[in-house]
Amino acid sequence: MDIKDYQRVTLQVEALISGETNLIANLANISAVLNMELANINWVGFYLKEGDQLVLGPFQGNPACVRINWGKGVCGTAAATNTVQRIKDVHQFEGHIACDAASNSEIVIPFSMNGEVVGVLDIDSPLHDRFSEIDEQGLVLLMDMVEKLLNEPINSK
Repeated sequence: MDIKDYQRVTLQVEALISGETNLIANLANISAVLNMELANINWVGFYLKEGDQLVLGPFQGNPACVRINWGKGVCGTAAATNTVQRIKDVHQFEGHIACDAASNSEIVIPFSMNGEVVGVLDIDSPLHDRFSEIDEQGLVLLMDMVEKLLNEPINSK
């Protein structure tokens, strides 16, 4: 996908979730859209902060690890540092949590509500080095829009 494709997907997602206040419903639709649009992935979904852990949220793909400790693995690192993690080879990532042995690369984008990280978007691929700088830019664009909608006051929706 190029950046124009990501802009189109972002508009599609915005139309789906705009005005809906249920976080789980919105994340489920985002997962479904990304699963339809992204090639060569084997898992896409969300982990949500609960105490000092990330807990599995809506996703598309094989069953996944239910809980990930804050700061552990690719997802926990992205959440704890509030930085995108784009990993070319997950087997080279120290502390990688292998929920699916078929996954070889991964990208994780944290997202916030009221300035605090509340979860991550996690996408896995069976290919090594699947995720490019364009993928990162496009997914950050998408999650920036999602964050904006999540942070709107309820009564303005």
